[in-house]
Amino acid sequence: MFCDRCGTNLPEGAGFCPNCAKPVGATPLVPAHSRVAGHVRLLGIFWVALSAFRLIPGLALLMVFGRNPDFPPGVPYVVHGLLSGIGWLFLAAASIGLITGWGLLRREPWARTLAIIIALVSLLDMPFGTALGIYTLWVLLPAKAEQEFRDASRTV
Repeated sequence: MFCDRCGTNLPEGAGFCPNCAKPVGATPLVPAHSRVAGHVRLLGIFWVALSAFRLIPGLALLMVFGRNPDFPPGVPYVVHGLLSGIGWLFLAAASIGLITGWGLLRREPWARTLAIIIALVSLLDMPFGTALGIYTLWVLLPAKAEQEFRDASRTV
């Protein structure tokens, strides 16, 4: 066995390197985290941020088209209902995204499943939803990630 600091050949059973006095087999100062634990907090922050940006057009559409606006002549009334409905869809997507981000930040056991479902739907939302959906699936979808997420949710 050799010292990982200076490369000196270490005698059998040595506790310290005879050349540089580095402890042999020392514990690293920063504990190693699993792949999932290193990314879950960032995922939660991204989901909250994306949802906050989805709130803006949802609230704007509902403020403008939530009541009966004065449309120019010739505009069908169905446009009012369509734009109002799109505003409600933005608000619903933002609410679900906020719940997902909150659950990931708190390491709730149900948050992984919800994040995977929302990520699949979000793949259609170009470009930021697609990027976050791919990142979420890359972190949370592998079989090993399920066990790592369960372990992380138990420790919090």
